[in-house]
This record gives sequence, C-alpha cells and structure tokens, in this order.
Amino acid sequence: MAKPLMAKATAVWLVDNTTISFKQIADFVGMHELEVQGIADGDVAAGVKGFDPIANNQLTQEEIDTAQNNPLHKLKLKFNPAASGEEKRRGPRYTPLSKRQDRPNSILWLVKFHPELSDGQIAKLVGTTKPTIQSIRERTHWNISNMQPIDPVALGLCKQSELDAIVQKAAAKKAAEGGVMSDDERRKLVSTEQSLEMDAAPKIPTAIEGLETFSLSDEPTEEKNEEPIIDADSFFNLPKGGAEDKDEDDLRP
Repeated sequence: MAKPLMAKATAVWLVDNTTISFKQIADFVGMHELEVQGIADGDVAAGVKGFDPIANNQLTQEEIDTAQNNPLHKLKLKFNPAASGEEKRRGPRYTPLSKRQDRPNSILWLVKFHPELSDGQIAKLVGTTKPTIQSIRERTHWNISNMQPIDPVALGLCKQSELDAIVQKAAAKKAAEGGVMSDDERRKLVSTEQSLEMDAAPKIPTAIEGLETFSLSDEPTEEKNEEPIIDADSFFNLPKGGAEDKDEDDLRP
C-alpha cells in the first residue's frame, strides 16, 4: 500500500488532531504501533511539526470520521493522479558529480574480479552506460592507462548488499546453465562473508597416486656402525695397584 508523504509528521498531526487509534495510524503511515504511542507520550518525534494530510490532499475528512467511528477501519490514501507512476523510476543509478570521476575505476574492478557480471548488471550497479563498460573490457578507453581497479563499495558507488545480490544472481544463472566453475570462480561468485568462511585451497597436491601413503618412515636409511657409549664416570674409576701405588711403595723407608 502507498504511504503518505512525511509519514512521521503526518502521524504527529493525526495524534494531535484526531481520536484515531494508534494501530490505525501506524498502519497508515508505515510505522510501528509503539512508535505512534511514543509520539503521543512525547518520547518520539519531539519537535516535529505536524503535517496536515487533509490540506495536502492525502486524506479526506470523511475518511478520518469513518476511522474515528470504527476502530477496525483502515485509512486509505487519497488518490493523487500527479503521483501515478512515481513509485519506481527506471533508468541508471544517479551518481553524484564528486564521484563520477571514480566510476571508471570501479568498472575496471568489476570487469577484472567479476567477469561473470553482464554489462547491464554493472551499468545498473554503478550507474554507467554499456559503451563505457565495453570500452573498458576491450581496453580501448581513452584513459585506460591511468585507471586503477577500485572496489565500488569502497568508493561509495553502491552498497555491499547490492554487490552481493548481483554476484549471487550471476552465480545462480551460471549454475542453471550447467557451467563448471573452478575454485577461483566459485570464490568470486559468493559474497565477502561467505568467501571468508570457506576453507583455504590446498597448496600441496594430494591427489597423486601413492603420495598420500608416503611418509618419512619409508625413506631408505643407511646402516651406521654403532659406537659404544662411553660413560664419563669411567675415566675416574682407575684400577687398583696401578702406577700410583708403586710410587708410594718406593718412597717408603
């Protein structure tokens, strides 16, 4: 259901000038019932000036009277022909002037790290045109030598959730087509959070036959002559009746 303009200010006006229930006001302006109650208590929207929905052609007095007499009645927004078709605008995303110079760098990043994205998806994500994307893909852009790939999220051209959603959509499309993805491609087709949770790719090949059963114990060993272990105390245990005893006997008178 369409919501009124300046929803919180409209809720303030309805609370101050009508006896409509909090539930009815909350459903009409798209707020929670407790928020409307907070407006009535003065805890929410302090200092917000009420917005008259009757004077601004959003409600009729008959609609308000019906809602006041019937607590189950749901307020309906008055039809405004001037607002018809304005709910969703189609076309490329608007990019502020201060960030337009960074847009080619973000396109280069998307083309390099997410080649599975179509030109239409990139154009919708960062607000550019297909000829510009094609020139960057083919490296025929006039400033390609000075361009550096930069994440569009870091540049503020899109949200991380929007980038993840498009990447997931591309992954689902490729899976539906039955394409075989490598480990690198699989990591590119998932979100940043999921990629960090994935196990690291093995660096040493383990699929070679016989390699997984090889161990250090299987290495050939050279036979070495075992030398007897000599105890250090044995040097000090001299046999009795040695040279020292003979010297002592010669010195006796």
